This record gives sequence, structure tokens and C-alpha cells, in this order.
Amino acid sequence: MKENMVSIFLPRGRKNEENFVIVSVNGRSWKIMKGVEVQVPDFVAEVLENAQMMADDARRYVDRMAN
Repeated sequence: MKENMVSIFLPRGRKNEENFVIVSVNGRSWKIMKGVEVQVPDFVAEVLENAQMMADDARRYVDRMAN
């Protein structure tokens, strides 16, 4: 089965953070380097997008509760 590949770019983190992210979907794993453009299956990009949206929602919630 052919997978649709897409290009993604994950920005580098702080000095003490890992320079990669591991994504697992249905028993398969991808180690994605930060700071370089890489090709991944579209569903991996979707997982990363959803994770970013949830992190943003959590930050907004914490900010709202703090005020």
C-alpha cells in the first residue's frame, strides 16, 4: 500500500531538549529530527498537528485559569 508523503519541519527546541520527536501509529514508529525538513506519511503529520493543537489548548487553559 502506497503512503501519501508530505514534507514537515519541526523547529529546534531549547538547548536541553531532544533534537528529535518519536511518533508511533499502529505499531510503527518514526524518529523525526528537529531543524530539518523531512518526508513523513500524511497520517504522521496529522498526529504531530493534533499534538500541537492540544498543547496550544492546554496553554490557553492554564493562562485562562491563572487570570
